[in-house]
Amino acid sequence: MTSEQIRQSFLDFFKSKNHTIVPSASLMPDAPNLLFTNAGMNQFVPYFLGEREAPYPRATDTQKCIRAGGKHNDLEDVGLDTYHHTFFEMLGNWSFGDYFKQEAIEWAWELITEIWKFPKERLYASVYKPGDGDPADFDQEAYDFWRAIFEKAGLDPDVHIVYGNKKDNFWMMGDTGPCGPCSELHVDLTPEGDTKGKLVNADSPYCIEIWNLVFIQFNATPDGDFVPLKSKHVDTGMGFERVAGIMATSKNFTDFSTPPSNYNSDLFTSIFEKLEALSGHTYQRTVPADVNNVSELEMKDVIFRVLADHARCLACSIADGILPGNEGRNYVLRRILRRAVMYGRKLGLENGFFAGLIPTVVDKLGPVFPELVVQKEIIQRIIKSEEEAFGRTLDRGIQLFEKEFKTSRSQFEGNESKHVFSGHVAFELYDTYGFPLDLTQLMAKQHGIEVDVAAFKLEMNKQRERARASQKKTDILVSDGDSGEATPFIGFDTLADEAELLDTVSSKNGESYLVFNHTPFYAEMGGQVGDTGHIEFEENHFEVLDTIKDGNGRFLHKIKGDPKSLTGQVANLLVDPTRRKNIERHHSATHILHWALRKVLGTHVRQAGSYVDDRRLRFDFAHFEAINPDQLALIEKLCNEHLLENARVKWFETPFDQKPDDVIAFFGEKYGDVVRVVDIGGYSKELCGGTHVRATGEIGLLKIASESAIAAGTRRIEAIVGDSLYSHINDIESTIAIASRNLTTTPTELVKKIDTVLARNAELEKQLKKFQQKASGNLADDLVKTATDLNGLQIVKAKVDASDPNALRQLGANLLGKLGEGIVVLGAAINGKASIVTFCSPDAIAAGHKAGDIVRDLTSKLDGKGGGKPDFAMGGGSNVGKLKEVISSFQS
Repeated sequence: MTSEQIRQSFLDFFKSKNHTIVPSASLMPDAPNLLFTNAGMNQFVPYFLGEREAPYPRATDTQKCIRAGGKHNDLEDVGLDTYHHTFFEMLGNWSFGDYFKQEAIEWAWELITEIWKFPKERLYASVYKPGDGDPADFDQEAYDFWRAIFEKAGLDPDVHIVYGNKKDNFWMMGDTGPCGPCSELHVDLTPEGDTKGKLVNADSPYCIEIWNLVFIQFNATPDGDFVPLKSKHVDTGMGFERVAGIMATSKNFTDFSTPPSNYNSDLFTSIFEKLEALSGHTYQRTVPADVNNVSELEMKDVIFRVLADHARCLACSIADGILPGNEGRNYVLRRILRRAVMYGRKLGLENGFFAGLIPTVVDKLGPVFPELVVQKEIIQRIIKSEEEAFGRTLDRGIQLFEKEFKTSRSQFEGNESKHVFSGHVAFELYDTYGFPLDLTQLMAKQHGIEVDVAAFKLEMNKQRERARASQKKTDILVSDGDSGEATPFIGFDTLADEAELLDTVSSKNGESYLVFNHTPFYAEMGGQVGDTGHIEFEENHFEVLDTIKDGNGRFLHKIKGDPKSLTGQVANLLVDPTRRKNIERHHSATHILHWALRKVLGTHVRQAGSYVDDRRLRFDFAHFEAINPDQLALIEKLCNEHLLENARVKWFETPFDQKPDDVIAFFGEKYGDVVRVVDIGGYSKELCGGTHVRATGEIGLLKIASESAIAAGTRRIEAIVGDSLYSHINDIESTIAIASRNLTTTPTELVKKIDTVLARNAELEKQLKKFQQKASGNLADDLVKTATDLNGLQIVKAKVDASDPNALRQLGANLLGKLGEGIVVLGAAINGKASIVTFCSPDAIAAGHKAGDIVRDLTSKLDGKGGGKPDFAMGGGSNVGKLKEVISSFQS
């Protein structure tokens, strides 16, 4: 069977058992504690926890998973064996309070033996049997079902049923919560197939677990009790690559003479064929006998497996909007990509080879994961951009590594066991050349040494401390008490209301905040700034300077003044309507800008942060390159076309599970059961808790003010709308009018006039340069006459006038040419600073004079610094008053 047939037959089988086939969830997880989606059950966790009701009683799917970083990290093992991956598919079937152990076990056996024809005598089932201190009882139910199955097959249950304790056969989501025993199916892949279960859970590549059936039947309490659940669930996970590899290696169970390998299936062969064509090497299926002593042939096969795995991982993650970057999951991807590039170099592959693997990956996985097909071009462009960026520093980084290795090896000669690679240099490789620590460790391991990780971490901590020290310290709020419920917000529908003062809060610097039983004031969150306005008590009026939210969800109204004893009194809360409207204009414009960005650049664009106030908007988003002017113009044009349509802006609340499929969730937000959808004209739909205009026409027009990079893989656009844009246009028109008057022309002829002036200015500069060169030549002639002789060398030192450093440099070069063999030291006051230039001829250098040393010595006396090569150097300092004295003090 081909991999496509295996995957489809799995889904078809469970569809015949009344399961709903659901699409794979994104590799971008919903759970904040996960780097990536790493198991088939991730998308179903809310159903198991009872947070949401499952929309179907039974489900089946193939789930994209990545295990690289965090608790589940297989990255270091990839390539060295034949069964580890960073990216893999997990086939699974689930029951949400519907069927339980009997059906799960019997259907697993039916699919494996009747549909796929696994040899029954090679199969073993593990059943939970608690050890000392382990929870719950022996899983008698599962044992009885398996016993009946093996007996019916004519196999001895005492041989084919093995027991596992909590470590191997009890699944827990966490320290508390849903959990239960599990039952695993293992297959004996030895040539004879007669190990009688001795290799089960023995970490042998010849006995592999292919399916884990988890029976969620308990709730682990904080007290350590395991209470039976009212609704019992089934959660199963099968390693797709393992099954496909077993079938391919054994030629559909007809030949077990070849060692098993996940990489033997057609999931990988097409990538290997592409690599063979690119490199001229052939994949020969070898595996290192000793990972600390890998032969040249074994290393080539290791690289084939690494590159095939990493290409699949990067393609699928980027298709799901996770781009290589500098933090978190994004940095994990960058590490994987750079690891692939490094390995590729060992195979003789040049920059760009990795992006060239993507079409092959898409051809294989695109039919089942269509987002790969849609994002194919973007994936290639992102990977190519990353390859080129790393390629620019890779060679220099490798040279630094080799230099340090050779230096340190000589230091440890005769005591090689203590030879370690400098953690300081490892940090330099990381900080300057973009080498992740694990990449340096990999290189060190291949040289038979280890990296001083403790020293690396010390350097990393120093950098973090420097970063923290540079951050602005923020004031900490202190409250009379931590109690208090979240403040109901009523400001979607009104900007004025009466409310009762519940509490006052103060900051350590004495600022005062008021808490009411409800409020129309929006508190800063989701990138939208807090409202300002006024609060009027019967005898006291306060200006509201800002509104923020504390950890309890209370809205804190920052006021100007002392609230005194007002708790319990009723006040009128009045939001500044003009400011709020301008904020709403910019917030709604942010949504439209986001839509336009995705329309022009691609659906990989995802929000990475935002800021919205009454004067501007700032939108940060994931994208791998600068936006060119034509793209920016199109984005702005699309935004304004849709603003002029005056489309209705509406919002509604809906259960999270029932939100429309085309709704986009904002960055960094955690959503509950009920969410708020903001729908602009039907084309922009986002989950958002902020305030918005009622129709796009209220926004006016949008103007992009700037586009820039704020980090690798993250861009920023700033834009203005409404009143801010009107003021901006007035300022521009005023500037144009002034410029037109000064140049005695009209605004329509201003550009032509400027071109004329610039052309005339360029001509005058040419003429001026000729005069300056002539004057410089004359000055050089005069300075030659001041030369003194020192052992056959002509020495000139002088303070001169120069318009800029280049003019000073040209004068010095001209002067040395006239002198012949000698030393020139010139100084000039340029733009309020002292500048020094020094030239030394070949004979002067041979006599021991070095321009760099001369400049360093002189500039240090001017409270500055400088340096350069032996024949030429420049520098400067702030003490202009001492320049003539310092020049005169030069003693050759």
